[in-house]
Amino acid sequence: MEIKIKSPAFEDGGRIPSKFTCNGPDVSPTLEWESVPENAKTLAIICDDPDAPMGTWVHWVIFNIPTHLSGLEEGVPSDEVLSNGALQGMNDFHRIGYGGPCPPSGTHRYFFKIYALDTELDLRPGATKSRVLEAMEGHILAQGELMGRYSR
Repeated sequence: MEIKIKSPAFEDGGRIPSKFTCNGPDVSPTLEWESVPENAKTLAIICDDPDAPMGTWVHWVIFNIPTHLSGLEEGVPSDEVLSNGALQGMNDFHRIGYGGPCPPSGTHRYFFKIYALDTELDLRPGATKSRVLEAMEGHILAQGELMGRYSR
């Protein structure tokens, strides 16, 4: 099953505005989704860049997002635990929360991947992408992705 995820900030495959990058205020873009399975217990989002020179670079890890939400507002704070109960993990900038595109050269692709899970992940805030992926194994009911591009 596929979750439809989009952003009013950029089209799928389009250019991410600098507002959401290290060349701007570096805030997370608004994300909206639909078609989450009714039996899903939580959602998770991972944003990464597979075009980074040293391998995939993780920009955002957020999990245990309540399923009654149909999106995240622009500028999610860098708190470990959000007011909606979601937890944020560690990105490859060694910070909690969102770290926007900041490619050293060329145009990179940034994938915002959403997962509907049949469980709440038993992880602490600050979990890495690899820990979250490991905890999600066997629990993914549906997923979707939005891809944006950015170059400096």
